[in-house]
Amino acid sequence: MSLALENVTKLADGETHLDDINLTFRQGSFYVLLGPTLAGKTSLLRLLAGLDRPTRGRIVLDGRDLTTTPVWKRQVSMVYQQFINYPNLTIRDNIAFPLRRAGLDAAEIERRVRATTEMLKIDTLLDRTPGELSGGQQQRAALARSLVKESDLLLLDEPLINLDYKLREQLRDEFANIFSGNRRSIVIYATTEPLEALMLGGEVVVLNEGRQLQHGPTHEVYRNPRTEEVARVFNDPPMNMIDGRIDADHVLLGQDLRLPLVDHLAALAKGAYRFGIRASDLGLIRSNIEEVEFPVLVELAEISGSETFIHARHNEVTWVIQERGVHGHDLGQAISAYIDPHYLYAFREDGRLAAAPGPARGGAPAR
Repeated sequence: MSLALENVTKLADGETHLDDINLTFRQGSFYVLLGPTLAGKTSLLRLLAGLDRPTRGRIVLDGRDLTTTPVWKRQVSMVYQQFINYPNLTIRDNIAFPLRRAGLDAAEIERRVRATTEMLKIDTLLDRTPGELSGGQQQRAALARSLVKESDLLLLDEPLINLDYKLREQLRDEFANIFSGNRRSIVIYATTEPLEALMLGGEVVVLNEGRQLQHGPTHEVYRNPRTEEVARVFNDPPMNMIDGRIDADHVLLGQDLRLPLVDHLAALAKGAYRFGIRASDLGLIRSNIEEVEFPVLVELAEISGSETFIHARHNEVTWVIQERGVHGHDLGQAISAYIDPHYLYAFREDGRLAAAPGPARGGAPAR
């Protein structure tokens, strides 16, 4: 089974929500829609579900045009950001509800409910109502109601966004395991978070302002963003970007930061480029002899979970440096930062990728 969007455009109130999208989704595969707020993720999911129709283009299932087929005639399940459960029903009845509407017999309903809730670790909560559950348990129940239908298409629209940090981390790991064993459905998961996309794996579709920027295996797209725009979207915080040049034997970043011309950059023609490096690839401690030291002034130290993001200025350029652990830095404090040229990305003046670090240095960040 394959589901395809062919030249799909969606306009609403004079605004373009999706612009000429071409994608094919395959049965048994997992996809992540990654992009910031208003990138077009929810608009795309609503078209796939049959809740909206495209302004132009077609949606095709195994060669059959589904463009005008309404939601109740499609084999689709959807999980939303909110914990949508029926408050007056038990968790068992919430999950069984779509199966009873479909006319399945009681034994088959009980079998599916049991199997799904055991997988999601809520099988001991079946006689409770949603109001007696935590937020994470309620979202598991909503997911169970979608999974139990065994639909051809399972759509998840930022399902973890309303949960606390620790619970999101836990459910991400569980979701990755649950979806990796799915061979029946097409699963499409929307998120604004690059780290969530990396943890879930599968294939990623990077969207921004309604445009499809890049599509491919998630870790491959992360390692080799096709454009500077993809590199910005697929990093949190966004990749540090700085204008620079390549001369005979050096990379010059900004006005005065000179780095050796290493392996992947050495083959590039001399001239002007935009260079990028992730916050996680900058440091405050020298870790190898190839790193170059440069002075910075602290503008902000932002603590997020178990990491500190330091916003620091060198000349007229602000860098974001990711430091493991919780650290305090004073505003205006002078410190040294270190940059390794092996981790630099180079983009041409038109924004296209010119050179990327090798796989050993361009992979997903260790957490």
